[in-house]
Amino acid sequence: MNDENKITVLHTESSKGWGGQEVRTFRESVGLTRLGVRIIILCQPGSVLGEKAEAAGIEVKTCVMKKSYDVFAVKRIMKLIKDENIDIVNTHSGRDTLLAGVAGRLSGRKPAVVRTRHLALPITSKFTYNYLAHKIVTVSEYVRNYLISEGVPASKVTAVHTCVDLDSFNPDSANESLRKELGLNAEIPLVGMVAILRKKKGHHILLEAIPDVLKEIPETVFVLAGNGPQEANIISMLKEFGLGDKVFMLGLRNDVPDILKSIDVFVLPTLQEALGTSFIEAMAMGKPVIGTDVGGVGELIADGENGYLVKPDSPSDLAKALIKVLQSDDRGRMMGIKGRDIALQKFSADKMCEDMYKIYLSLLKRDS
Repeated sequence: MNDENKITVLHTESSKGWGGQEVRTFRESVGLTRLGVRIIILCQPGSVLGEKAEAAGIEVKTCVMKKSYDVFAVKRIMKLIKDENIDIVNTHSGRDTLLAGVAGRLSGRKPAVVRTRHLALPITSKFTYNYLAHKIVTVSEYVRNYLISEGVPASKVTAVHTCVDLDSFNPDSANESLRKELGLNAEIPLVGMVAILRKKKGHHILLEAIPDVLKEIPETVFVLAGNGPQEANIISMLKEFGLGDKVFMLGLRNDVPDILKSIDVFVLPTLQEALGTSFIEAMAMGKPVIGTDVGGVGELIADGENGYLVKPDSPSDLAKALIKVLQSDDRGRMMGIKGRDIALQKFSADKMCEDMYKIYLSLLKRDS
């Protein structure tokens, strides 16, 4: 620990984009700062994470990370570790994990190296997990179990669920404004999906399920919030199925809590998910959630209690689950209450940051 007896953590991120793992890193940084930890974020020039962190008053350093074997980047990180008295190096993406992991291991200061694994994808380098990292943190038990199955020692891997800011996702403070924006009255059933427009998120599965839902509940309307590479394909499917007046594409939105407050049911028929933060956000807003039984989604949805888990890539099963919720206001309301309770008990950002803080403290007492 540094001379001021205050933990200094260096978060490294080579990705320039803004997605689930960058959001988690940002929330951790804000929360741990409140706990008295000094946080520095090292990212590439032009990084969205860097811009948002600076705006929030977090220290940001930049480093060009051209490739996984970038000697100049390793030297830059080693100098930063020394100059800023870094106690913990917490890495996030593949490239910065190798660069910062090597820098940490070579540094005379000997900081602890933590590797956060955000994805439910096959790992490409066991070296970074087995040799560079002192500790691996996963965003779900599903990802933890996968790493162990790949030969990573169980004692090195701890799951700390990604959580949400319950102050932001609070049904008492959000505005139910979407229906007015779309010209819908309060009685219209409204189903919402908030996700980047990527194939693995399953927008196409929802679109294939919609005709079956409309047969039973023809007044139902759907909204898709997000942007991404599948936008043209989704628009094409809407035309093909004749759903142009039933599905609203909202694009990328900054008012997600307001969108969630306005809908009756949240749905995400994802094909691959390490955890599924969007489900937690919807649960925090008191909405029933419908998801697919893949990855860590089952750690969030208790089937029949706060929503439904359906088979992946099954439009018919998805439609049946949607119809079940939409046909019973009482069922949807009780599921929403249960989901809100689960979010408050298990998935607050404060809990996530406290768990990370405990891990950091334990690493400062390590022998090697």
